[in-house]
Amino acid sequence: QVQLVESGGGLVQAGGSLRLSCSASGRSFSRDIMAWFRLAPGKEREFVTGIRWDGRNTYSTDYADSVKGRFTVTRDNAKSTVYLQMNSLKPEDTAVYYCAADSVSAVVRRGWAEYDYWGQGTQVTVSS
Repeated sequence: QVQLVESGGGLVQAGGSLRLSCSASGRSFSRDIMAWFRLAPGKEREFVTGIRWDGRNTYSTDYADSVKGRFTVTRDNAKSTVYLQMNSLKPEDTAVYYCAADSVSAVVRRGWAEYDYWGQGTQVTVSS
């Protein structure tokens, strides 16, 4: 059974940090593009960041402008895990954060419909 399981969400004050993890199982995700999306109340699902591994030593990433410079995505293919380090958090970062996998594309895509597999989400709440 293919699964993506997020963890690491919680409540943090503005300016604080959190690290989310996404653990993949059921198949190899090492060549998939992995991404993080978020969904806030009253808003549409939003691309946060994505990461691609070329199979050797190169990782390609893409970030939404709203998180660039504050969030960092990494992956450990040996552990089948993707991480999202979130620093300098703002109240507007409050959302449910989802991990997703794209098994088809060759580049990181921002459209949620491109992604085949999704986790159940983890809540991040940033208080002011």
